[in-house]
Amino acid sequence: MDPKYEPLFTPWKVGNVEIKNRVVMLPMEGTNMIQWEAKTGYVKGIDKFYEDRRDNEIGLFIPGLIPLISIIGKKWVYKHPEVFDKVKPIIDGIHLSGAKVFFQISAGSGRSMLLPPILRPFVKKGVLNTLASPVLANKWWWSAPDDDEPNVWDPEVKMDLFTEGMIQRFVYAFGQTALRCKEAGCDGVEIHAVHEGYLLDQFAMPYTNHRTDAYGGSLENRLRFACEIVQEIKKVCGKDFPVSIRYSVRSMTRGYNQGAVPGESFVEVGRTMEESERAVKILEAAGYDMFNCDNGTYDAWFWAHPPVYAPLNMNLSDVEHIKKFTTKPVVCAGRLQPDAAAESIAAGRIDAMGVGRQLLCDPEYVTKIKEGRLDDVRPCIACHGACLTFNGLNGKGTDIDPMHVEMGRCVLNPWTNNETKYSKAPAKDPKRIAVIGGGIGGMETAIQAAYRGHRVDLYEKTDRLGGVFNAAAAMSFKEKDKELLKWYERQLQRSGAVVHLNTEIDDLEKLDVDVIVVATGAQPKTLPVPGAERAVAAIDFLDGRAAVGDRVVIIGGGLTGCEIAYELALQGKHPSIVEMTPYLVGARGICMANSSMLRELLRFHNVPAYLNAMTKAITAEGVLIDTPEGERTVPADSVILSVGYTPDTRFATQKGQPNVYFIGDCDRVGSLKTVIRQAYETVQNISYR
Repeated sequence: MDPKYEPLFTPWKVGNVEIKNRVVMLPMEGTNMIQWEAKTGYVKGIDKFYEDRRDNEIGLFIPGLIPLISIIGKKWVYKHPEVFDKVKPIIDGIHLSGAKVFFQISAGSGRSMLLPPILRPFVKKGVLNTLASPVLANKWWWSAPDDDEPNVWDPEVKMDLFTEGMIQRFVYAFGQTALRCKEAGCDGVEIHAVHEGYLLDQFAMPYTNHRTDAYGGSLENRLRFACEIVQEIKKVCGKDFPVSIRYSVRSMTRGYNQGAVPGESFVEVGRTMEESERAVKILEAAGYDMFNCDNGTYDAWFWAHPPVYAPLNMNLSDVEHIKKFTTKPVVCAGRLQPDAAAESIAAGRIDAMGVGRQLLCDPEYVTKIKEGRLDDVRPCIACHGACLTFNGLNGKGTDIDPMHVEMGRCVLNPWTNNETKYSKAPAKDPKRIAVIGGGIGGMETAIQAAYRGHRVDLYEKTDRLGGVFNAAAAMSFKEKDKELLKWYERQLQRSGAVVHLNTEIDDLEKLDVDVIVVATGAQPKTLPVPGAERAVAAIDFLDGRAAVGDRVVIIGGGLTGCEIAYELALQGKHPSIVEMTPYLVGARGICMANSSMLRELLRFHNVPAYLNAMTKAITAEGVLIDTPEGERTVPADSVILSVGYTPDTRFATQKGQPNVYFIGDCDRVGSLKTVIRQAYETVQNISYR
């Protein structure tokens, strides 16, 4: 082990519970052992998820949260000890590795509750109070500290008042639920309290709590709910039973559905650092034994779920600061890198490193650090493509598509939370396989097939692997994407697959193999408008084949177009965006943490966006557009086209042929998630049919 990582592998204590090292697996949806929202019960198959991680040097596991009460049916979790009995074997298995387990308990989402479109007509102001049907959501899930608080995802929906009677019922339920956790073998619990703008955090913040009773007004009153919870748990479970609190140091929130970006000067409407310094002292005095920290609210969601645009170690300085005001251990999360975490732990500035998505991406992450195999770590690229996919088209959360809500899985590692679906066994009948195309899909196919015992040849027509992902990774803020490309090349080499660069295949019938996998990608679209030849294709700009001037108009306000605009702004240029729809980054399947942060960054860098704008022509002066306000020319020295891709159809006539598979964009233009999952499943089909 590199000596600089040694501080990560020293013991520490939370209360009287000793933890073997300083690595904490953070709570994430999809890692729940008990699901208690719409579905109520034990999560089948989750034992396989924890089997992959429990022997991989994680000191403390905090599984995904358990709500006190279900959305449907008003079932209190503490009244169902049978589900706790079912998770006890998983906890016992984790204990055999020497690790500890804290279950996280939540009061619910409050105004952060996701509203499926089918329910919106029923959750308008006052409707829930008159509904008799038990099929619809119980109103406690749709409540907030204040009457008329706007829902995050649909601001037209106003939340009901969370009454004092409800508070006391919840305080009691927290104590009873913690007792169930203790009886199941948990070493402690964590309260999802003053964090991320959920219900309990809404009580704590001034912009969402205007109450005039004992739970509003002063900071002490706003924290009263959280304090009563830990006091109740200590009364029921014993004063030595550890209770952690999930804690947002700063809200980083400018207003409803308005987040601040790193480096921005703004007026905080939530929890300021000054108030946070006082809050941790109040919470410690109430009985909390650990602070599990990051930043943000649902209005600034990208701080708690940092996407690719967020700096590495983005919350570390704030968490280090807040540790000065408490005697209890402090955990830091937020794209935290092991070298930075180890240095901070060694200096006593934090106590442990919180790791979330990286452990979905690579279950052996911590083991590889300890064994000096960092080059073998599959890097999380903070894409949110499967671990957390809630998307809202207009930046205010409306038009949520419930079909694109996915949690707890991984774009880069389809095995995660599919352990009972897939197999890693050797192929029943090893075959000779030719893979055409060396992009991500082709490389994933070749690696998976070779590891299962097939003889694989990969053919790439250019002199480098990676395909279009080379361009996607070229931007300055995509350091992890660049690491991923290097990881793929190393894994491909180790797999035993034979790579043929500068080798173009023009006739599939010439290949003497058992199976052919076509992964030739797609070609950029153009626009049928006068002057289109003046424009530069996005891929040519990103690959460095085309330079641009100072004033750059990007035609296309999707993900790539907006990322290009942000990259140009970072370079000091003056980009503008022309988009034909009413939305920037409006494609489904893009997590709102990503899309909202990118939009906020464009706002911060003063990037103009012309929405509902049709491009009429590209001229020497710029781009002529037709908008609802009439025609105008957007001045430009250069124009970049980012209007999507069309599948490579060179081998389309071979579709449907036996033992010929098409994956990725040459089959249908999709995303990194679709191509990797398709490659994974294609190899499963070839190997185990």
